[in-house]
Amino acid sequence: MSEALQDFKTDLKRTPLDGFHRRAGARMVPFAGYHMPLNYAGGIIAEHQHVRSAAGLFDISHMGQLTIRARSGDPLAACTALEALVPVDLRSLAVGRQRYALLTNERGGILDDLMVARMPDSLFAVVNASRKDADQKYLREKLSATCDIERHDDRALLALQGPLAAKALEEFAPGVSDLAFMDVRSMKILGRECIVARSGYTGEDGFEISVPAEIAELFAQKLAAKEEVKLIGLGARDSLRLEAGLCLYGSDIDESTTPVEASLSWAIQKSRRPDGERPGGFPGEREIFRELNEGSSRRRVGLCPDGRAPIRHGARLFESKTAQEPVGHVTSGCFGPTVNAPVAMGYVKREIPEGAIVFAELREKRIPTKLVPLPFVKPNYKRSQK
Repeated sequence: MSEALQDFKTDLKRTPLDGFHRRAGARMVPFAGYHMPLNYAGGIIAEHQHVRSAAGLFDISHMGQLTIRARSGDPLAACTALEALVPVDLRSLAVGRQRYALLTNERGGILDDLMVARMPDSLFAVVNASRKDADQKYLREKLSATCDIERHDDRALLALQGPLAAKALEEFAPGVSDLAFMDVRSMKILGRECIVARSGYTGEDGFEISVPAEIAELFAQKLAAKEEVKLIGLGARDSLRLEAGLCLYGSDIDESTTPVEASLSWAIQKSRRPDGERPGGFPGEREIFRELNEGSSRRRVGLCPDGRAPIRHGARLFESKTAQEPVGHVTSGCFGPTVNAPVAMGYVKREIPEGAIVFAELREKRIPTKLVPLPFVKPNYKRSQK
């Protein structure tokens, strides 16, 4: 789609860095209701490889940033309230730490996946762009008796990812290198209060940084001026997260997918399971507990097709070249620059074992495809030394 056509779509929103991307030569595309950079002049593969070897700067300001604060003033009250909507232990979450969480519906399906951080007086959540309006409405409906929900449309969100990310950020946020994976801190950057989390969605070490919108462009300029940092678009973000085995909401998980099917059971702590301290109490618990006990009818798997051509979202999977009924489907697929081969994720019937060969439809052919463990690339997070 040409930029002229994109600009004609006046219903698309723009992040605080929109002009910055265009001046940097970004190829802009519609994504989740926003104009977003797909890639810059060097191309997607070069951007992908730079993140794996140095540091890449992403604009993720389209995502939703929410504060959940208990009206009672008790920080634990917000944790207790949100636990009624997610199968995650938030009460035991220490101040300055965050967890991956799932909003579930009454059938056990995933309404959204999100990051929830425990701040000194509240919870800070980052939700998917396509779901932020729905999430905000849902949380206000469910938590209005005890909590206030504030959405921060006046803030931008940047992700700095890669093995040299800490080196690049330390100049602007001294002490940030001391953070471990999933630590969150309020820190001064360019004289303004920002929220820095050592996390991201690439499988690499890195940070997500919430900043006031009015300093976003200056901060991005200063980071991008560093030798180790390059601007990275959505194309490389997708290939990086896929190599890391991470789900994209709307493709790999949605309201029809349970955490067990999605191989996300690890996100349900023992305390929230049937034999835990605070079992259940969240939407869909009956179905989720049944699947935890009995197994689900399908499961998310890694897929490695023969050859060099990627298999894409929606491709059906068969047990043989002549089988009539599919045994699964592909949810995400691309060429993986790090592994130098096509990679994909999808769902198959649970009885099909790891290592089995299935056949993926690709341009009226069926391509042998091996079921493999996820992730394709081992994560490079900075774990706590404690």
